[in-house]
Amino acid sequence: MQNRLVTPGPLHDRKGHLIESGFATSLIKTYDRERIKAPGYRIKEWDYYLIGTDRYALAVTISDNGYLGLDSVSLMDFDKKTALTHTALSAFPMGKRNLPPTSMEGTSRARGKNYELNFVVGQGKRALYGHVYDYAKTGKHLLFDLELADVKQDSMVIVTPFHNKPRHFYYNQKINCLPANGSVILGEETLAFAPATAFGVLDWGRGVWPYTDTWYWGSASGIVDRKAFGFNIGHGFGDTSRASENMVFYGGTAHKLGQVDFKEPRSGGKADYLAPWQVSDTQGRLKLTFEPLLDRAANINALVLASDQHQVFGRFHGTAVLDDGRMLNIRNLTGFLEKVANRW
Repeated sequence: MQNRLVTPGPLHDRKGHLIESGFATSLIKTYDRERIKAPGYRIKEWDYYLIGTDRYALAVTISDNGYLGLDSVSLMDFDKKTALTHTALSAFPMGKRNLPPTSMEGTSRARGKNYELNFVVGQGKRALYGHVYDYAKTGKHLLFDLELADVKQDSMVIVTPFHNKPRHFYYNQKINCLPANGSVILGEETLAFAPATAFGVLDWGRGVWPYTDTWYWGSASGIVDRKAFGFNIGHGFGDTSRASENMVFYGGTAHKLGQVDFKEPRSGGKADYLAPWQVSDTQGRLKLTFEPLLDRAANINALVLASDQHQVFGRFHGTAVLDDGRMLNIRNLTGFLEKVANRW
């Protein structure tokens, strides 16, 4: 049964066990890296932002995965159906990146050869800025300067345990519908982001989990019936009977769903990521068809770390039912579904 977290306090006890697992709509538990009873090379910490419009999107990641740091900048053009990605790896950060223990304030910063990424959170906004020279080996420089407004709203928060792994956990917050303002410059081309049409989503995660795993995640943000609308859906990672990450957001209020199912379409015994996907939940409250535009595929293999990713962008159509029974009709809502298989 899904357990709602209502009591603030530490995430772990002194023995490194979760005090409570479940879901919430704010970052109710306090993360303290010092309470984790696992080797530093097993602790995963990351901040990920995706900022998009109906025509293009930017995704930026700063992560400290214990024995390997990973920074990434991806630029997607939905009209041209293209994706470019710059990925930089670093050895054994082991917490030295000092990523903030909360998503609500602090600075995450990463620097390397030809690039710098900065996420500065506080005073009601999230400033994202940085550069990558010779971006994705195009010979062009990429610069981004974006601001996300931290509007008062619910978010998706989960404290997820793992079967028979008392010191494994997944602490995650995803904030949809963050109005975005700013620009991305690639060479001589400028992509503008305005709050009326551009929205960001934050994926903030901290945890210790099994070496191999596969998860499914989907997200979208936009406007439906003149209000901010979004959803966060996922499955396949940890014991989701205690805490699934499935929520619909409308006008800043979260509406909790149970289990949601989606998996990649298949053709001829193989995954066909650009075929239509179907999304549904066990309560009959979410019924969506997803029409893909672009598969941002990446396959990283760095000895001890490997990640096979398919983040598929497209348009959602269908219906969502709120807690009060109101049905929303969804048309041409831009978002993504992804499947990621990791060895890390």
